[in-house]
Amino acid sequence: MKLILTTDVSGLGGPGDIVEVKDGYGRNYLLPRGLAIQSTKGAEKNVRTIRRAQDARRVRDLDHAKEIKATLEGLGAIPLKAKAAAGSGKLFGSVTTADIVSAIKAAGGPQLDKRTVELAGHIKNVGKHTASVRLHPDVNVSVKLEVTATS
Repeated sequence: MKLILTTDVSGLGGPGDIVEVKDGYGRNYLLPRGLAIQSTKGAEKNVRTIRRAQDARRVRDLDHAKEIKATLEGLGAIPLKAKAAAGSGKLFGSVTTADIVSAIKAAGGPQLDKRTVELAGHIKNVGKHTASVRLHPDVNVSVKLEVTATS
């Protein structure tokens, strides 16, 4: 199945890329989530104009991503409160990317999209953890989280 990506998809490509994927992956994952559109002649012409506009903005976006990276690195360890068992320090559930985005905003950081935050695994314990934020294809920043228990 030939598709045109509308957003950055990890391991596949960026916006405007024309990719060939298996039918099930395209039909069941990419298309319903709005990550891609069907590739047609008219859509491919639109992609060329969109790509020219993106190339004009890319340098400005890269600089802006570097500014956001500096802001995030300046925050230090971001406090995040979650419900946990009293003695063991195990969380009831796990910390989500939406929780991380709201904690960054509460700590004085910028408003981010939860899809830009990537976790190495589930955060299910109190303590220090790290998360990766993909601001731009060339700019990633590691964010330190301090998960504490609430009653």
